Amino acid sequence: MSSLRTTNGRGRLYESILDTIGNTPCVRVKTGVPADVRLYVKAEFFNPASSIKDRLAISIIEEAERDGILKPGQTVIEATSGNTGVGLAMVCAARGYRFVATMPTSVSIERRKLMRFLGAKVILTPKADKAIGCYKKAVELADANGWFLARQFESEANAKIHENTTAREILADFSGDRLDYWVTGYGTGGTFSGVAKVLRAERPETKIVLSEPANAQLIQSGLKQKRTSNGSPDGSHPAFEPHMIQGWTPDFIPAVLQESIDEKRFDLLVPIEGQDQITITLETSNELDEVVVTGYGSQKDREITSAVVSVNSEEFNQGPINDAAQLLQGKVAGLQIYKPGGNPNENPTIRVRGISSLGANAPLIVVDGVPGATLANVDPNDIENMTVLKDGSAAAIYGARGSAGVILVTTKRGSAGKTEFSYNGQYSVSSISREIPVLSAQEFLANGGTDIGNDTDWIDAITRQGNTQIHNFSAGGGSANTSYRVSANVRDVEGILNNTGFKQLNTRANVNTKALNDKLTLNFNLSYTKRDAERGDERAFEFGQFYNPTAPIYGADSPFVFNSAQYGGYFEQLGLFRSYNPVSIIEQTRNSRNSTDFNFNVNANLELHENLDLIFRAAEQRTTSRDQLYRPTTLLFEGNAVSPTRRGLASLGSFDLSTKVYELYGAWDKSFGSTDLVFTGGYSYNQINTTGTGLSLGDFPDNSLDYSDAIQNSQDLLNDGYVGANSYASPDEKIIAFFGRLNLTFNKNIFFNASLRQEGSSKLGDDNKWGLFPSVGAGADFNSMFDLGLDLLKVRVGYATTGSLPGSNGLSRESRNFVYSGGGSAGGATTLGRAANPDLKWEEKLETNIGIEFQNGPLSMDLDIYSRIVSDFIIDREVDASIYGVNRRFENSGQLTSQGVELAIGYDVLNNGSTSYNTGIVLSSNTNILDEYVLDRAQYGYLGSPGQNAVAMVKVQVGQPLGEIYGPVFEGVTADGGNQFRDVNGDGVLNTDAGNVLNDDYDGEVLGQAFPTLELGWSNQVTFGDWSINAFFRGAFGHSLINTFRAFYEPNVPSQTSYNQMNTVLREPSLGVAQYSSLYVEKADFFLLDNLTIAKRFDFGMDKGIESAVVSLNANRPFVITNYTGTDPAPELFDSSGGGQEGNASSNSDALLAPGIDRRADYFAARSFTIGLRLSL
Repeated sequence: MSSLRTTNGRGRLYESILDTIGNTPCVRVKTGVPADVRLYVKAEFFNPASSIKDRLAISIIEEAERDGILKPGQTVIEATSGNTGVGLAMVCAARGYRFVATMPTSVSIERRKLMRFLGAKVILTPKADKAIGCYKKAVELADANGWFLARQFESEANAKIHENTTAREILADFSGDRLDYWVTGYGTGGTFSGVAKVLRAERPETKIVLSEPANAQLIQSGLKQKRTSNGSPDGSHPAFEPHMIQGWTPDFIPAVLQESIDEKRFDLLVPIEGQDQITITLETSNELDEVVVTGYGSQKDREITSAVVSVNSEEFNQGPINDAAQLLQGKVAGLQIYKPGGNPNENPTIRVRGISSLGANAPLIVVDGVPGATLANVDPNDIENMTVLKDGSAAAIYGARGSAGVILVTTKRGSAGKTEFSYNGQYSVSSISREIPVLSAQEFLANGGTDIGNDTDWIDAITRQGNTQIHNFSAGGGSANTSYRVSANVRDVEGILNNTGFKQLNTRANVNTKALNDKLTLNFNLSYTKRDAERGDERAFEFGQFYNPTAPIYGADSPFVFNSAQYGGYFEQLGLFRSYNPVSIIEQTRNSRNSTDFNFNVNANLELHENLDLIFRAAEQRTTSRDQLYRPTTLLFEGNAVSPTRRGLASLGSFDLSTKVYELYGAWDKSFGSTDLVFTGGYSYNQINTTGTGLSLGDFPDNSLDYSDAIQNSQDLLNDGYVGANSYASPDEKIIAFFGRLNLTFNKNIFFNASLRQEGSSKLGDDNKWGLFPSVGAGADFNSMFDLGLDLLKVRVGYATTGSLPGSNGLSRESRNFVYSGGGSAGGATTLGRAANPDLKWEEKLETNIGIEFQNGPLSMDLDIYSRIVSDFIIDREVDASIYGVNRRFENSGQLTSQGVELAIGYDVLNNGSTSYNTGIVLSSNTNILDEYVLDRAQYGYLGSPGQNAVAMVKVQVGQPLGEIYGPVFEGVTADGGNQFRDVNGDGVLNTDAGNVLNDDYDGEVLGQAFPTLELGWSNQVTFGDWSINAFFRGAFGHSLINTFRAFYEPNVPSQTSYNQMNTVLREPSLGVAQYSSLYVEKADFFLLDNLTIAKRFDFGMDKGIESAVVSLNANRPFVITNYTGTDPAPELFDSSGGGQEGNASSNSDALLAPGIDRRADYFAARSFTIGLRLSL
């Protein structure tokens, strides 16, 4: 037995932390090393700042002081990947110098924080510029400010310190002992050069082994490093590729290293495999294939009594998908995912079984068990499985947040075994899928249009072939107890409209580990997304459709004298209403959004007993967004270029979201003979906070710069009432819940589950914060019970009551507005803007679902029939001001009934081993009837200007379906070019005035239904040998769209000879009056090939660097079959203009009550073609 360890100190006192640099120990490593090998590492982390770079830092500073180059009060600057910067920050802090570090954005955040902790200033340079970029930045700043540049890559003090200290310590430690090999990397080159020089002279028998990344073999390549006259690098080395070990090798050969290379001071050069291209393959057993994640646990598929559909990565939609929701588009009956148009910066609208509220209708997103997550922070390449909980009994365990359905996302995981790498890359080109036909320049002139002497295709001028690149790198592996997966996803997406698109970096890491004899399982997940979007202005599509086709793009091409300088060189048709050069709008507008999403969560599962687990989950999500819009002084559209006094506009906005989730629950499972029981119960806490700011101002002096970056030059700051400024901070939005669920299985063929959730929300009135929501479900496998000879025949029934909440916060409270009593600085007082409602309570949803599941051989079918009643909508309504002090407050009012049918059919047509073909079709139909509302009838969805501001197009009436498009019936053109409408009520008096829509004698009728009566998805998968073909078709039928392009710009109005006209097959050439009617309401049924992918797999063998590769070709929306004359026949599920009258404030419910409107400003739809490459390494 060894004696108790004691220490006696070093026998000296240190005057400075810098005196402790050096004299680090050489420590033997035994783990994983053969018994006959003695391996030692020099533990440089014993240095005060924990790395060998402390040595060069003190050496460079002391040499500069001796030479008189560095004097008290000066600033030191250096380019660094981290450790040198940390060392210099420490030395400068101890010596009293200011220190500035330039670093690529790719370096670790920890090193940045450590340098800042030591008092340094950190300046980041773009990752794409690599190490040479931050080096050049350091040189630039040193020259500009007279700072001392440390020059670690060129300074002789770098190698010298290692000659005098590191090498001497090694010689002393191995004095009288063998020193067969010395192994090192090179980094700046100082350690290698200094130590190698001494070892060559004093221990010539020692073999020196130099290593460098296998994917960045700068020395092995033999290629020379280009240098400037002072020896510094003149650009990146041609052999460099990015690698994962920061500081190991920069993207150039340092001058300090070059001499040792030239003198061959190494005996062996070894490439080390880097981890720059990474992936994993998730392995699942047959037993796990039968398990479906259902929320706070999982169930075997055969035991589920609810409407639940699970889709794995092999079944996802293929191609250049930039939003994770689109992986499921058309794959799940009852799941609506629509994104009219091809705007890359817009997210699709997602609904489960149609409208579930007049407030928030988006389903709850749960990522790796964390509710309330965002799909924006999950790259589609990282998703393994998505499960949709469609009915109330399935989603009830999540309470109000799951009232509109739940989508459970499971990301890919690592598995035990060697580290596996993969790369998945795609390159695609996109173009306009459909255009609305317009008059050509010749047709325009023949129609009496104003001739300006040119021939311009305006849509062609503002659009492009959009190029998209997607690169995904991942790696995963692990041991018996610990597994991991890390990934990086880079997207560079161009929209088909000029100056639209985004660049995005997404990273994700997860680690799973077991401890306490496998009783404790820990799971850590971390993700980060940075997105820089150019939003352009999609209204350019509107102006591009009707701008004069004979007008030039630039003023210099005008046939008459035109002051184009005033408009930035562009031509403008002056004096017209809503007529703007679309090229000028796109090219002069700056409209950007920079956003970040950060998610972290930890899950701990502790096995307390063989049958009892305790699960704890903590998660946090932070989202930030910064908007910047600038209309220059030379822009006519919203830039006021014609104003003599107030030109230019800058708008800045910010949004910050913080979400916290803490959950603790237990799961107990027990078998009693033929009965299996699982009980889950626990506590959930969710808090959401949002803040935002907005600022707009104009009147800038000139067009010499982008004044959104210099708003202090706005003349609005000198004038009262012009600056627009606002900010807000939401109250703490808290949802607290206690929940329990019981699952019972009898004889493995009768299934029962019940759940109860008591939930409280800070959004509601004081006396109504808590709600109690039950659910129950039952099912039976009749095939097993009665031995029917089938594979499956299960009948299931589910019933649930869930609560629902509006999207906004603080609606039960009063809101106040500040009203100025005079000018902008004359003071004022707050007034009541909205009355409080302490009685505001939960919306409630009662849902019943009946399902039948059938499978026999190659045929499978799932049928669901459901009914849902939503009551007590939370809506902003008009009230009696004499009672409440103001005429508006939020109240519970209204009821909606939804009914629907969903059918999924699958069939394995062929499977003979080498060739297989399976096909599947999903069908869904849904209707929504308004049972009760604050008004018996109302109108929404106003057409807009010019001339049709008061024209409502959607009628809402109690007892009728939602989404009824309403208006006059067009029957022809009168002799004088007017509209001939039908006398619908037959009273002999034609009443089609827009203000009389709700009158009993109004001559209008239902012209179409905004929501589809049938939606279809048809998938086909064929494999033969190493080839595979996936073809997915999608369709929607029974819905109509109001084509507002045609309603405004198709009539041949005599006074509008400077506007182009739509030229569809429905055009009435003699019609000279623009008035909304059935003429512009079109059936929008469509059937399209949504996705076609052809792929070939190549297997090279496990012993090769590349084990396998898959090359694919993909077509996205290559054709659409439809009679709709607009750009995209997809249903418009809400009004993108808010549903209210133009210029008036609208609520969220207004937009939901005005579907079916294809607005003029909508982005055109796109088609794309993609080539893909997937490598397994």
